[in-house]
Amino acid sequence: MSAGIDLDNVCCDFGTFRAVDNANVSIKPGEFFSFLGPSGCGKTTILRMVSGFIEPTQGAIRIGGKDMRGQRPNQRPTALIFQNLALFPLMPIWENISFGLEVRGVDKATRRKKAEELLALVDLPGAADKMISQLSGGQKQRVAIARALAVEPQVMLLDEPLSALDLKLRQHMRAELRAIQKRTGVTFIYITHDQGEALAMSDRVGVMSQGRIQQIAEPRDIYDNPVNGFVASFVGENNIFEGSLGPVADGMAALTGPHGSFRARIRPEAEGKPLKLYVRPEHTKLAPTKGSENSVEVEVTEVAFEGAFISVHGHAAGGKAISAEVRNDGVTPVPALGDKVYATFDAARALLLPDANVRG
Repeated sequence: MSAGIDLDNVCCDFGTFRAVDNANVSIKPGEFFSFLGPSGCGKTTILRMVSGFIEPTQGAIRIGGKDMRGQRPNQRPTALIFQNLALFPLMPIWENISFGLEVRGVDKATRRKKAEELLALVDLPGAADKMISQLSGGQKQRVAIARALAVEPQVMLLDEPLSALDLKLRQHMRAELRAIQKRTGVTFIYITHDQGEALAMSDRVGVMSQGRIQQIAEPRDIYDNPVNGFVASFVGENNIFEGSLGPVADGMAALTGPHGSFRARIRPEAEGKPLKLYVRPEHTKLAPTKGSENSVEVEVTEVAFEGAFISVHGHAAGGKAISAEVRNDGVTPVPALGDKVYATFDAARALLLPDANVRG
């Protein structure tokens, strides 16, 4: 069983500070949905409102179509996994997992059987009688997930559960979490400030800033078609150019500034607003000669080897920083420090975007 979640014009105020401002989102049953944003953007506040630990100042939250107003956390079909996991160190693993069932009066034999079934689900068979201290960080994460699943929630709420793990283990647990979610079919709401986690695991992502949801879309669309400069900058790196907007035609426009005139895509809703041009380093090519359009001279100031690609940094006129990624394929030439090259990009890969949607 899984349930959908609807937030309708949800706001949350702490005194005069508005932590969440008119959040509107519909999360489908069985969806893996992530709220992504920097610290203090309101994403954890949304999670706590869904779980029942905080009541909205205004607006409505519905789970499975039912208004949650006045429903305490233990009355909601949700399970929350905290950042610190909150496992019980003096209990064996099977008792940790079945603790919620014990509170509900389920007999010991049934609890033990359920715990072992869930340990198999999270790939920890045979670990029932171990203690928490005997587990690795990734194994503890799985126990926390199994404990949350024991009470058969319709919605699983995860508040940055991988933040304390090292990089390799985080990457492994991303795949584990996604696989568990697919096997169970439970709706997952995931909170993170890590764009890699959100893009790798989610069906859809909601990017937040200053209490507002800036964009909701599938991961690839968030990355390739951000709606504003905040989303573009928070989800990936960019070269950014300022200037004056020229005529708009067929979804394209020119931007003329101190580093030249450039063409790029423009969204219809962006017209009439102050805009900047955003192009990602992986879409920025380096050439020995000036291109026919979207080309600016750069002096190379840093060449950083990063494994699969080489990151090249340079400065254009006036000291403007520009970056490009060169594939480490043994074929693509890599410039040396001090070289003067031209950074070029395809107009179809660049976007003219307004700044973030902020409170007025």
